[in-house]
Amino acid sequence: MDKYTTTIEKDLIRELKEGSNKAFDKIYQMYSKRLYAYSIQFTKSSGDAEEIVQDVFLKLWMNKENIRQEETLRSLLFIMAKHNLINAYHSKVNHPIYEEYVNNMDFLSEENAYSRLEYDEFVQKLYAAMKKLPLTQQKVITLSRMQQLSNKEVAEELSLSEQTVKNQLSLGLKTLRDLLNKVALLIMLLFINL
Repeated sequence: MDKYTTTIEKDLIRELKEGSNKAFDKIYQMYSKRLYAYSIQFTKSSGDAEEIVQDVFLKLWMNKENIRQEETLRSLLFIMAKHNLINAYHSKVNHPIYEEYVNNMDFLSEENAYSRLEYDEFVQKLYAAMKKLPLTQQKVITLSRMQQLSNKEVAEELSLSEQTVKNQLSLGLKTLRDLLNKVALLIMLLFINL
């Protein structure tokens, strides 16, 4: 980003914090297409991607007085989009229709078999990568992400402090992302609770 663009965005952020609709519109014009492109990669749905972008900008407007960024909103907006994508993923996975889909996985048609193979391959790579982690990290990730236990429950189960659980989880997930860089996106969406 050049110095001129940074100066303009800096001014827009200041004006946005003061409640300027015009500044908000310009920021929307600067980032909405990029956020949409980012979101559609994961949602594969135009409607869902648009909804995520709208939610990001709604939250931005509602919290404009609390914005700490002074030079650019890029990282803030993309982090907000990432949170929305993760929440959308979790709500889809926890949805009764998805549960029904999972219960009927054995009846996949031949045309969907490729998706199943792709998923199975991912799971194999994930477990192979997990075996390379220290034992404590393996246990923490298994209990936290696969068995959905809270950090407190994991700490009690493994006789560790909650902080140790958080640290081991963070380190383990980072290592997994590094080991599985081709599927880092899936790891992020599946395993990071922000």
